Parts: sequence; C-alpha cells; structure tokens
Amino acid sequence: MGIPFRQAAKIGAYAVKQHLRGRKRYPLVLMLEPLFRCNLACAGCGKIDYPDEILNQRLSYDECMHAIGECGAPAVSIAGGEPLLHREMAKIVRGFTERDKFVILCTNALLLAKKIDDYEPHPNFSWSIHLDGDKPMHDKSVCLDGTYEKAVEAIKLAKSRGFRTQINCTLFNDADPERTAKFFDEMTELGLDGITVSPGYAYERAPDQQHFLDRERTRKLFRDIFARGNGGKNWEFTQSELFLDFLAGNQTYECSPWSMPLRCVFGWQKPCYLLGEGYARTFKELMEDTDWDKYGVGNYEKCANCMVHCGFEGTAVADSIKHPWKMIPIARRGVKTEGPMAPDISLANQRPAEFVFSRHVEHKLDEIRTAKSRPKTLEAAE
Repeated sequence: MGIPFRQAAKIGAYAVKQHLRGRKRYPLVLMLEPLFRCNLACAGCGKIDYPDEILNQRLSYDECMHAIGECGAPAVSIAGGEPLLHREMAKIVRGFTERDKFVILCTNALLLAKKIDDYEPHPNFSWSIHLDGDKPMHDKSVCLDGTYEKAVEAIKLAKSRGFRTQINCTLFNDADPERTAKFFDEMTELGLDGITVSPGYAYERAPDQQHFLDRERTRKLFRDIFARGNGGKNWEFTQSELFLDFLAGNQTYECSPWSMPLRCVFGWQKPCYLLGEGYARTFKELMEDTDWDKYGVGNYEKCANCMVHCGFEGTAVADSIKHPWKMIPIARRGVKTEGPMAPDISLANQRPAEFVFSRHVEHKLDEIRTAKSRPKTLEAAE
C-alpha cells in the first residue's frame, strides 16, 4: 500500500481506540477547504461557480487550527478551490505538522514551482497532485491544455526536493480501462509514493452533469482497471484494500459521511464533503444535530450513485478492524476482478432529492454584506 507505515499504524490505533470506546461515529480525516477560489474551471467541479463575494472568502490560520482542535482527526486533507492561492497555506501546513497531524495538500500544481520553497519535507506531509489520467484525459477533465505537462513537471520537482508526492485521480464515465491502467504504470515509473483514485461525484453545481458514473458502471470500470494491474497490486494506492475491493463490487457498504467531515468557509458542511444541505457552526453541532439516517445510498436520491472515498473509506476501515481476515486474500492475490459481485443496496425507498444549495449561498452572502456594512453603520452612529 502507498500509506506510510507510521501513518497507517497511528490512524489504525486511533480507529481501534474509538471502537473500544464504543463510539459509533468519529472522524478519520478532516476535509478542509480554506477557500473555493481556483485558477482552473473544471466542468465537473461544483466548488467554483459561487459569486465573487464568496470566492474571496478565506479561512484564517486560526480558524484552520481551531477546526482540527474541534474534531481531533489524526489527518487533514486540504483541498479547495486551489489551496496554493491561500497566502497562509504554508503556515497552515506547518501548524498541522507541529500538532503531529498527517497533512495531504491537494493541488492542481500550476503554482507549485513558484510556491515550493515555502514548504519543507516532513514525514507527515504529502503533496497530492491532481491528475485525472494521461494528457488527453486530464486536459479534457480540467478544460485547459498543457496542465498535464505542468503537473508531471511538478511531480518531478517535488520528488527531487525530497517531498512525499502522490496523485489524486478522479475517473468519469468516459474513462478507458486500458488507458487508465497504462497511466497508473507511467505514474508508478515516475516514483510516485501513491495514488488516490475515486469515481467522480455528480456535484449539483457542476456545469457538466453528463459524465458522472453510476454504481454499476463504477464497479465494472474498476474491475477492468484492476484486472490489468494484477488485481491492483502493481500500483501503490493510498487507500485501504477493502475500499478498493468495494470499488470493484466485492463489498456491500453503507457510507460513513462523518468519517471525513468538511470544514469550509460556510462552516461544517452537512452531511458530507460532497453534499451541502446545511452548515453547522461547530463540529459538535455537526455530529449531534445532523440527521444522518436521511442520507446515504438507499436513503436519498442524491446519494444513489456515490462510491467516493470520503463516504466509504471510513466504512472500509471500520470493517477491516472488525474483520481483519477479509484483507488477507486481497493482500495475497489482489482485488477480485471476476465472478459475481456483492449485492448492491436497494434504491426502492430513497427519498427524492431536495435542491436547497441556493438558500445557503444567499444566507452566506447576507452574512458577508452585513459584516461589510457594520463598521460604516457604527461610524455613522458615532
């Protein structure tokens, strides 16, 4: 696996401790979006079409440190938007590593060469560079030619400076298994430390709604990819064996959205990183006031096709603790790519989708405008 031993051991020990305490819901990774602003405009992204007043918002260093203090997760994944646009990002990363947190900084790498001197290699720190396949696949995904070459140059630069460097790869319904497997081979030859892979999620704000995978196509796609890589064993993934097994249709899992909670400029997002249907002011409020049973595959229409790691990796980790023997055949032979698949969750009783994101945007805009007008109001009163 592409997860360092110390990281796997520490997160594993943390998860075991939560189980022994009888905690049903606990965070594994803080998903942090300190800004939505980006220097790309990917058609499949649901994070960048907000009004400028929201795109100009930033979580401060203190807010980021408070977020990890609130939730207590052992790891932080920093995304966006493009995190390297944040002026305090290097300070934020140092703040997390000084607290002995594992930090994954997700970037499209367009600014990495310019910013890399602000960072130092650290055992707890990883660059995660966005690459959605080979050059034609990736440049099409991000809607800008030339980004693949810049990302590859950034990988080589980061590795030459001694940084732990991985990629995150999102696949859509036009992904070709043969090309994807060859891409994984090429990335492995570059000396990458790991690959994070996920099927794309249909963000309701994304301009392109035509290229997201349904669950049946996801399971077939990953079987076809893993079959070309010795059950996936040819590549180092930064994910658990049972999550990869789930992607290939060999496990029936419900999601654990609380395992990777999101803190963004709106607050703590309900119910998960992918789906914003409300925001809590505190992590405690998120955990205690969210009606978790309303969401997930089989419960809610928007969740029907989701198989993304931020929802199901936590389930896979919990399963590996309860049933560790399930990982033995995967470690020996790789992910199963033939034979019957595990039964999927029925969608017969799911509730219909609600479209409420515009209300939250308007609420945030009101907050911003009120804050801007307050000093003028006070001056006028004086």
